[in-house]
Amino acid sequence: MRLIPPPPAWRRRPRRPPGGRAAALAAVPGLAAGHLLAAASVSQVITNITVWIVGILAGLATLFLTLGGLRYLMAGGDPAQVERAKISLRSAAIGYGLAILAPVIVTILRSLVGG
Repeated sequence: MRLIPPPPAWRRRPRRPPGGRAAALAAVPGLAAGHLLAAASVSQVITNITVWIVGILAGLATLFLTLGGLRYLMAGGDPAQVERAKISLRSAAIGYGLAILAPVIVTILRSLVGG
């Protein structure tokens, strides 16, 4: 007879609180009173999406800036590697520019649509 070890902690299912699903949902403040978790308006949804997009763009731009700087440091005078580093740095600059301009673009589009 072969014994099977228990799964590691990261693969175990989280335990539900006593009382089942209803007790778990009652623990969420907005759902306890029967409220839906929804945005107040379309404007709020657009604002939230803009914040997420700016965060993602800034994170990617920072990644490209770091990679470009490391490539430039590690190039050792190799023209091909220096060119790759310059492309990464240029991509980072474009990413930061888009992250800065994203709220402006959303404001312009919101005024054109009438929101």
